[in-house]
Amino acid sequence: MASDAHVAVLVGLQASGKSTFYARCLSGRYALVSKDLFPRGAKNKQQRQMRLVEEHLAAGRPVAVDNTNPSPQEWGPLLELAHTHRAPVTAYWFPPDVAGSLRRNAARAGRERVPDVGVLATLKRLRKPSPADGFDEVREVRFDGRGGFDVEDEAGTFSTTTPPSELASTARPGWREGIKGARAAFWGNTGNR
Repeated sequence: MASDAHVAVLVGLQASGKSTFYARCLSGRYALVSKDLFPRGAKNKQQRQMRLVEEHLAAGRPVAVDNTNPSPQEWGPLLELAHTHRAPVTAYWFPPDVAGSLRRNAARAGRERVPDVGVLATLKRLRKPSPADGFDEVREVRFDGRGGFDVEDEAGTFSTTTPPSELASTARPGWREGIKGARAAFWGNTGNR
């Protein structure tokens, strides 16, 4: 049986769009592991996360890790585990937009809201991942201003997660060429048309 094991590591500030991106773009293809889903008082969250990722990889399933993952201290163990299973690892990098993250975070309620000092502490540790860190691929993810995301890989290949019907209404001449085929693969794989 061929393995589809793959690890997607989401890297960015709190309220940067990581969970929304997962829900819209990866949820149909990747199992989710997130410390945010553990009970608030859960102990050994890192060990628990690693055990869950290990279980998915051992079963040959793709898995996305949706945490801030701001530095090699957090993503290093994930890379090591994935490579032990010969699974490729893609980093989804959400460049910091501090004002936007603070604004979105302020709109959150209850447990979902993080104190501003927490966002700023993460910013101090946040570092852009690269293939030199052991990632097979790094993709940059940004809000597109139309309710979706723009995703760009290191080669400059562009894709969008905005529904084609919404793109048509806001498109510049030549927009279709910019999102054809594999570069618009998110919509082809998620069923959100």
